[in-house]
Amino acid sequence: MQGMTDIAIDGHRIGVLFSAEEIARRIAAIAGEIAAVKPRRLLVVPVLKGSFIFAADLIRAMHHAGLSPEVDFMILASYRLATQSSGRVEVLRDVEQEVKGRDVLLIDDILESGRTLAFAKDLIAARGAAHVYTAVLLFKPGHLAANITADFQGFLCPDKFVVGYGMDMAHQFRELPFVGHVLNASG
Repeated sequence: MQGMTDIAIDGHRIGVLFSAEEIARRIAAIAGEIAAVKPRRLLVVPVLKGSFIFAADLIRAMHHAGLSPEVDFMILASYRLATQSSGRVEVLRDVEQEVKGRDVLLIDDILESGRTLAFAKDLIAARGAAHVYTAVLLFKPGHLAANITADFQGFLCPDKFVVGYGMDMAHQFRELPFVGHVLNASG
C-alpha cells in the first residue's frame, strides 16, 4: 500500500507486500489473459479456502472481460493448522459439476509446493476435462515439489509466509484487503 509498510493487528506486525489497488489491477489483466484463450464451456473451480477472495474478484473481472463461466468449488487441504504443507493432499469437498469435455479453470491462492494444484489438475484431467487451466494470485518458486506451472499468475511472491486477501495464519487475517506477511508477534 502506498506509504504503508506495515500495520499492527491483534498483536502482530503485518508487512504489506501487495496492496489492494495493485491486486485489483493485476486481476483485471489476468481476466483479459483468460478471455484471450477463448475457453469453451468454462467451469471455474476455486480451490478453497484461501482462494475465495481472489476467486470472487477474478470471476467478476472475467464477466467484465466478456466471459460467463459456471462456478463450482473444491476444498483441498495440505496445511490444516500448520504453516508448512504436510505433503499429503486431502479432498474435503469435491466438485459437483460434470467436467468431461469442458474447459476448467482451477483458481488457487498461491503456488508454493505445487502439490495441491497438481493434485487438483490431475484429478480434473483424469475426469475428462478438455483443458485444465490454472490461475494463482501468488507464485513462490523456491519450494516447488511438483512439476507444475500456473497458466495465469498474479505476482511473484518473496519467500515469506503470506496472509491476507483470503490467506490465513491458523484462521486469522483472511479479511485483510492486501497481501502481507507476519513480521513478528508484538503482544
